[in-house]
Amino acid sequence: MSAPLRDFLEIPYDQLEELNLKAKEQRRSRVPAEQLREERMAYLAGEKRIKAVTVCFTDLEGRLHMLDYDKKFLLSSYDNLTFDGSSIRGFSAQAESDLRLSIDWPAFYWLPADVFGPGKVLVFAEVRQRDGSPYPGDMRSKLKLFLDELYAKEGLTVNLANEIEGFIFLGRNAEQRYRETGEFTMVSTSGYYHSLPGDPLRTFIDMAAEAQRAMGFSNEKDHPEVAPSQFEMNYSYTEALIASDQILLYKLICRQVASRLDMTASFLPKPVTGVNGSGMHTNISISGSDGVNLFHDANGEEGLSDYAWKFVDGVLYHAKDLCLLLNASVNAYRRLDPHYEAPNQIKASGIDRGSMVRIPIGNARTARVEVRSIAPDAHPHMAIYAILRAGLSNVETNPSIRKGEETLPDNIYDAITDFRASAMIADVLGEEVQAKYADLKEAVADRCPRKLGTLIKRAEVQFHHEVTNQYLWSRF
Repeated sequence: MSAPLRDFLEIPYDQLEELNLKAKEQRRSRVPAEQLREERMAYLAGEKRIKAVTVCFTDLEGRLHMLDYDKKFLLSSYDNLTFDGSSIRGFSAQAESDLRLSIDWPAFYWLPADVFGPGKVLVFAEVRQRDGSPYPGDMRSKLKLFLDELYAKEGLTVNLANEIEGFIFLGRNAEQRYRETGEFTMVSTSGYYHSLPGDPLRTFIDMAAEAQRAMGFSNEKDHPEVAPSQFEMNYSYTEALIASDQILLYKLICRQVASRLDMTASFLPKPVTGVNGSGMHTNISISGSDGVNLFHDANGEEGLSDYAWKFVDGVLYHAKDLCLLLNASVNAYRRLDPHYEAPNQIKASGIDRGSMVRIPIGNARTARVEVRSIAPDAHPHMAIYAILRAGLSNVETNPSIRKGEETLPDNIYDAITDFRASAMIADVLGEEVQAKYADLKEAVADRCPRKLGTLIKRAEVQFHHEVTNQYLWSRF
């Protein structure tokens, strides 16, 4: 924390929550970005206790990259921020490496000083090409543009809530050290909803939930999950871009809190065999310009409107096209095991948790569809964008698709083959991005045993996109 010679910003948690909820409401209300830019810049200039602004963006696989800019430099150069794109996996080649960052001023967060250090705030950015146009590999920009167009043309707002599961293991950097240890050590062997107050898992959950709340997540509930040492912290639905950003922040908070406790928060979909894996069930609804939930119909099947069922049909129709985006790692295909409530069946159901899409009990406000086959290591912006494009694609489908007997691929190679051959993916992402993404996933797959087998293999951890770095990659 701050030393006597350093007077850096440290805001109490209750005030942090107020600031972040206000900023969140400004985003939901679509306050013009130019107005918020002026407001934020005036705040930064006037608040002498801020030393740096953390600017975030994602690469093609969904890793969160963060650059700390000195506040004074940022205020004078915010419209000319550049970085070396050739150093980011899946981005530009060395010969055309310079890329720009355009700050998304509405996506601004005040940070808990005890978790992230005093004197810092955080803001998301969009990746731009040299000429200032959107970079094709920046999925956040694609999702943002799509959502803005839906609102401008049809008055539609997409609402999202994610249920993100993870594991807590003993020791810092347990995933990076898996190459030497060959195992993960659980901090708790308690089960669903069961842990003693003050035990290591509960201590982690409490600290992470407090930080979430302070960052405006609008918490609902948190608890240990079914598997030992597994957790889930639920928060309320919000607009889809905000929700997608929150997925990255959720994982960042969890990793940071765990590290402070000499633990590791892992979002590998199946880091331990013999127990349930981790998912990221994604609840989706769409509201009109009047705020009415268009997915609700009290007289419809499962309480859903025809509009919602058409959305479900689109997702199921394109299930195999989407699979690699929703299950983006070698390890993710261990989770799609029907013995552990795995959502690998290409169908929709109100009760069967093995279905790719489930219809939760809802009312006029909460009616929604739940895409269950998405893993917590998916690129959130890319996956959400593709799901929305599939659901709103107006494909001609037969309602029998909802009771289909097909299953999702059980290995990444089959998923890559479906992804490469997909005309829908080429249209949604562009052929260049489609090829780049498939190449990245194939390069990882080729470093892992082709057959999953029963034991977790070192390579599927070491070369996982959320774990690997240049040093580990070079040790193949």
